[in-house]
Amino acid sequence: MTVIPVELAGRSYQVQVEAGLLRDVATHCAPYLRKARVPIITDDNVAQHWRDPVEASLAAAGHEPRWFVLPAGEGAKSWSELARTVEWLLTEEVERGDHILALGGGVIGDLTGFAASILKRGCGFIQLPTTLLAQVDSSVGGKTAINTRAGKNLVGAFHQPSLVLADLDALATLPARQLRAGYAEALKYGVLGDPDFFQWCEQHGADVIAGNRAAREEAVARSVAAKARIVAEDERETTGARALLNLGHTFGHALEAETGFSDRLLHGEGVALGLVLAARYSARRGLITKADAERVTDAVRAARLQTEISDLQMDCEGSALARHMLHDKKMDAGTLPFILLRSIGAAFVDRNVPLDDVALFLEEQLKG
Repeated sequence: MTVIPVELAGRSYQVQVEAGLLRDVATHCAPYLRKARVPIITDDNVAQHWRDPVEASLAAAGHEPRWFVLPAGEGAKSWSELARTVEWLLTEEVERGDHILALGGGVIGDLTGFAASILKRGCGFIQLPTTLLAQVDSSVGGKTAINTRAGKNLVGAFHQPSLVLADLDALATLPARQLRAGYAEALKYGVLGDPDFFQWCEQHGADVIAGNRAAREEAVARSVAAKARIVAEDERETTGARALLNLGHTFGHALEAETGFSDRLLHGEGVALGLVLAARYSARRGLITKADAERVTDAVRAARLQTEISDLQMDCEGSALARHMLHDKKMDAGTLPFILLRSIGAAFVDRNVPLDDVALFLEEQLKG
């Protein structure tokens, strides 16, 4: 087992990475389960694979699992599903000292974490991420949110989990497309701050996607360790350090918005395209070489992820994509910070990027 501490003042917690964690979830969660009834929030896809083993583990330890199963997909991160979730938790008489189990991918983790943050002014929760994207990124760091008509993740809270159990066995149940999308978030950590990890991804990315357990553990552990360092330095994104984690996301969220936050473009696929666009735009501004931008593009392409936004066949102009960025939650005093590159492994926050220039750049990319 690999154990990565997330060091926060008075609220530190562990991320455990190993195969088989969910089948023994009661043992790992025992310090946090103070009552017989254990509330678990999941979705209908995850429930097909993991409801029985999780229930068996908890029942064998004398617990009574209580399940709330949401529809799978980004649509669950909504006002209506948040309301349903909170009402169910209240019906289950969840108390402030209890812990809710979030069993699923980023959508379930985000929704459950937000519900936990507002229920009785804050109760505990445990992340049980079942997707590669959630294991390498969204389950760690305490960002929770729902989507609204105005944009993605615009309503939420910082609310740290008490524990994260990243079971590598869960990745075996994922479709290849989901694995590739999750891998994009791992690749991000190499591009933004660790050139050695980026080189490792170039050499072993295919092994991660193909199912090599050692490669998957390495990718998850190194990604989590990178995020833990940044979160410890800047938990609430006030100093600029945590903003680096948004590399690829400003571009990616605009693409997700234009495609309706649908299965047409998964979040990780948007991030992958965003990494390419951030690298190309950095080269366009003379910050990195075209060769480095192409190297990022090649790494994304090697994972069989899209590298050209023209392939999405969106009926829009670059200005429309740029307008989506105005709803980005990182807007500050009317300006939008962009995460760009000085080199592979050296991302920085640029607060002086003209949005009309971004629109022109995106127009060029749309034309292919």
